[in-house]
Amino acid sequence: MPEPVETTTPEGVDYGWVMQVTFVVTIIAGSPLVALLSTTAELPTWGSRAEFAIRVGAVIWLFVAVGVFVYAKRAQR
Repeated sequence: MPEPVETTTPEGVDYGWVMQVTFVVTIIAGSPLVALLSTTAELPTWGSRAEFAIRVGAVIWLFVAVGVFVYAKRAQR
């Protein structure tokens, strides 16, 4: 069995976990939310639909990322 090449002792927030949870929660909660919000907007072309999804999805992603980070920071204590 080879010796481990490198070991770490992370301090602080596990950013890998934050990124993974942000990705999963954004897809699970964000997709239905974008679809629901799109019913109230006039989106005649595929370009306008894509632009709407990107703009709304970015806001959702930002709120989810900040929320997950705050949760990880508080759970660390």
